[in-house]
Amino acid sequence: MPMTQIEYTVETSKPFDAAVTAVQEKSAAKGFGVLHTHDVAATLASKGFAREPLKIIEICNARYANEALAKDIHLALLLPCPISVYTEQGKTFISAFRPSAMPQFFPNAGIEAVADAVENAVLEIVNEAK
Repeated sequence: MPMTQIEYTVETSKPFDAAVTAVQEKSAAKGFGVLHTHDVAATLASKGFAREPLKIIEICNARYANEALAKDIHLALLLPCPISVYTEQGKTFISAFRPSAMPQFFPNAGIEAVADAVENAVLEIVNEAK
């Protein structure tokens, strides 16, 4: 079985903070709760490591999470769905883990249909947020 690409990344013309807000708003509009937004750059800076802006937005849809966990509790290791917003060389990007890659890590879980449904929503969130 060929390896599925595990990330999907788009460039956005939005400023960093506007892109973060757009991801949060589009997630809610698609029925995904924003569980937490990690300000990775601020955390690293507090430890003496400077870097360009980076936030990881953890999103979750309870119905899909429940379906996945019912198939294999170990899928919790891949939850919630992370979407990152970051800047590199003055450009802002939105990047998401592709849920369709989950079966590569847990091939016997029978998660393909749920993973595909979540991926469709996540890609819509990313594309609409850009």
